[in-house]
Amino acid sequence: MDIATIIGFVGGVAAVMLGVISGGSNIMNIIDIPSVFITIGGSYFSLFVSSPLNKALGIWGLIGRCFKTFDYGEKTTVQNMVSLSEKARREGILALEEGLDDLDDKFMSEGLRLMVDGSDGVAIRQILENEMAQCEKRHMEFAGVITQWAGYAPGWGMMGTVIGLIGMLNNLEDKSSLGPNMAVALVTTLYGSMLANWLFGPLATKLLAQNSSEMNAKEMVLEGILSIQAGDNPRILAQKLLTYLDPKARKAIEADVLKD
Repeated sequence: MDIATIIGFVGGVAAVMLGVISGGSNIMNIIDIPSVFITIGGSYFSLFVSSPLNKALGIWGLIGRCFKTFDYGEKTTVQNMVSLSEKARREGILALEEGLDDLDDKFMSEGLRLMVDGSDGVAIRQILENEMAQCEKRHMEFAGVITQWAGYAPGWGMMGTVIGLIGMLNNLEDKSSLGPNMAVALVTTLYGSMLANWLFGPLATKLLAQNSSEMNAKEMVLEGILSIQAGDNPRILAQKLLTYLDPKARKAIEADVLKD
């Protein structure tokens, strides 16, 4: 569970509630069901117009991803690559074929398989970089759908405001309808702004950060495989891969992988 997302989600709600209460108002004053239908429902269905069906429907699973933490195993990658490099220098590259099917990292397994099968470095780089590019493209497409939702929400909030004002102006003689129509007019704008700036905009940013971490991990694997194929000393390989880690993670394993 990603605690940061939970804190942001709960904290955003709490900030609005405290702001309303401290201003002398009532929480129920900003809860309006018609505004929910207009702003959330309308902006969501806009995604069906702008995006393929599978992406509009799949966005809920993508939002759920933002509430999870992912370990892309960068430290483990360095350690595994150093071990594989040492084995390749002792027994030859073909010895790495043993255990390939047991690797949890499919990207690493595919790259090592290419190396064991005798593919040259240029071909390995082209294939794995294309794999990375296609993976990142899929990530960007889904993150883009959430970004679109963040862009549509304020517009639907303004439409709700107009709808509320039209209802109010058409029934000026009915004083009992002024309050509900004015509520729709103002609350939809609030909802649209909250969806864009508190929810969907930040969620899209988190997905982009997850993508960046995953691509960094895959690039480490690629560089490790090419280093093994080139016959680099395991210590040199370790130094290459350690540059991908943040200082804290690097310090945790540096002494182990740089041993003489």
